[in-house]
Amino acid sequence: MALALDGRLVERNLVDLLHDADEIRTVEASTPGEKVALIEFLLAICYASGTYPASAAEWPAWVDEKDALRPAAEWLAKRPEDEVWDLFHPTEPLGQNSLLAPFIDQHGAGPAQLVIERVGDYNQFFDHHHLEHPRPLPAAQAFRAMLTQHVYGPAGRARISGKETLGPTITNLAATRLGTRIRVIALGSTLGETLRLNLAPVSGPPGELNLSWTPGKDRRGFKAKPNGRPVSGPADLHSYLGRSVLLRPTPEGDAVDRVLLGAGELLSLKDEHLQDAVYATKPDGTTKPLWASATRAVWRDAHSLYAAVADARASADANDGGSLYRRLALFPPEDVAPEPGQQPARRVDLWTVGLVAKQTTAITWVDGTFPFAPGLEVRLYLGSRHGSEIAEYVAAALSKAAYAAWTVAYPNPKPADKAGQIARFDVRGRHWAATREPFDLLMDEITLGEPVHECLLDYAATVSTAARRFLTECLDSLPRNSQGTKAQAAALKRFDDELALPKAPAELRGERERA
Repeated sequence: MALALDGRLVERNLVDLLHDADEIRTVEASTPGEKVALIEFLLAICYASGTYPASAAEWPAWVDEKDALRPAAEWLAKRPEDEVWDLFHPTEPLGQNSLLAPFIDQHGAGPAQLVIERVGDYNQFFDHHHLEHPRPLPAAQAFRAMLTQHVYGPAGRARISGKETLGPTITNLAATRLGTRIRVIALGSTLGETLRLNLAPVSGPPGELNLSWTPGKDRRGFKAKPNGRPVSGPADLHSYLGRSVLLRPTPEGDAVDRVLLGAGELLSLKDEHLQDAVYATKPDGTTKPLWASATRAVWRDAHSLYAAVADARASADANDGGSLYRRLALFPPEDVAPEPGQQPARRVDLWTVGLVAKQTTAITWVDGTFPFAPGLEVRLYLGSRHGSEIAEYVAAALSKAAYAAWTVAYPNPKPADKAGQIARFDVRGRHWAATREPFDLLMDEITLGEPVHECLLDYAATVSTAARRFLTECLDSLPRNSQGTKAQAAALKRFDDELALPKAPAELRGERERA
């Protein structure tokens, strides 16, 4: 079901969406980040309305309560007349900063500036002619794009004059709350179940819903860089205004024809505000929440998700439900594992989303979906960890094979040419791209009760066979002479030898012995 939101219709559409959440599969979106932003906004409304489980102990049963989100719809339908949910209100526009109103006609840009994927480099004082294009953006799309900017907007320098508007620091775009890390959302079979899976018990106040910049809390000024403000509760967290933005409607009021965008508010975040975060180790040895990478796909770190749940279940006696993974561990495990090929009684998909940015330029969205079933987290952890290790080892073997081909094909290379010459025989990029599908199949089969070792043997055979084929096809470019033949033979032998070494993953060696 599409979420059609136009100007004054925003509130009415959200009421219908929450009322019928258990009859809707999901919300539609043009990008993974936009879908996350919509879910974040719905979570904020649920928290603000008091629609969340009373305690961690009650959370598993509450997730299964059909129509448990209808109180949120009723709360929303009964909002006071003076509470504005109008995208184009003159003083309290939804999600926006009306203080920008005196400047939008002169300093605004075309609607493309609102859409993360269309901006280009967020150092926006560069020559960005495309941002002047006046083609209007439908109000529903503008609303979604605005929410996505609040949640995922990259860092950079805004295309706005601080001197001529609200102050010098309005040009300093900080990376917004999810702009630098992977967001993990537990997906259920319906939108209602998805929201309930991601709603946590609240120990203190739920916080305020951020509907507009001007009323309510003192957010920040733009004369000097502010400190991050404390979060008042989860409703505040999930609806915070990461950008100062203002949309100008067309005369018809059904589209946006001009946008002004600057720095938004900064938050002071604690561990309790990162309940879905999975921590990974950086090259320098420090840890931080798992981040999106253009060179390392999310599935290669999927074992971290299962490890978090497995660790929580291992300490079940002290499980306070203080994170998404600790709450998932509160689901009782199945009495027996599913028979091979049989769906588990409960299945939850862990959906990971991140924005890859190179400095101040948004590059692409990355996402992955990983199955979870209560009681199978150890199996899924072992399968995903060994699956990643197998893929890593095969990639290393391909790298060594490329080097072996280079030493024969280029006996007298110039040092400056070495990297490019080796890259000619390096097929690791094809290997990584082709391994995602077998890995997904591996995880699905384990969730269906198939033996982990047997699944890994099949996976290892698939991955290694495909990698050898990629290498062979790449080596076909060598000249049809003695030197070319020797280079091809050297590379293939090195690849085969690497997979037969004692240090190779057992599944690779086992598959070769079985063949």
